[in-house]
Amino acid sequence: MHIQIQIQKMSLFLVLILGSCILAESIRFDLESGHTKCIAEDIKTNSMTVGKYHVVNPSEDRPLPESHKITVRVTSSYGNSYHYSDHVHEGHFAFQATEAGDYMACFFAADYKPSTTITVDFDWKSGIAAKDWTNVAKKGSIESMELELQKMFDVVQSIHEEMFFLREREKEMQELNVSTNSKMAWLSILSLFICLSVAGLQLWHLKTFFEKKKLI
Repeated sequence: MHIQIQIQKMSLFLVLILGSCILAESIRFDLESGHTKCIAEDIKTNSMTVGKYHVVNPSEDRPLPESHKITVRVTSSYGNSYHYSDHVHEGHFAFQATEAGDYMACFFAADYKPSTTITVDFDWKSGIAAKDWTNVAKKGSIESMELELQKMFDVVQSIHEEMFFLREREKEMQELNVSTNSKMAWLSILSLFICLSVAGLQLWHLKTFFEKKKLI
């Protein structure tokens, strides 16, 4: 009975984590003509990421004007380009990250006179949140329990990778602390040696000075 309660608690914990990971909402922002706005996303190596964007029509009963077109570029922190669209109303991208770090999605609106403000709707997901579980269920025709188990497995795998990442960071910090302490110890010994040497020279100088005084 106790084991069953523990399993239920663990399942509830995983479902809560899964919900927090999958839940993602698109963002909207205003972009003025002749300006650029960039959005960053921290993505791990080999993680899947998908994004879609479109210009919000200010007048639904009319087509989008020519001035409401944007240029979009997605690059890694190393400057490699993963997506580029020029002079478009909407678009999407999907790729598997080969580099870990911050990825930048930059939106540029051409300069128009008079200046206009463009509203852009942008949805960017990575990792577990990038997987479309509805399509997975339809294509594979798997049962709901199998789908939930697959979700939990991906969540646990993601947590496992995060733990290894944190462990590596902790190891690097420990090595840095040991190296810093070692350098500080040598610096302290060197400082003490210099102080003792200076004190010895001062005593020798004073002794020599007083001996000369006595001789005079």
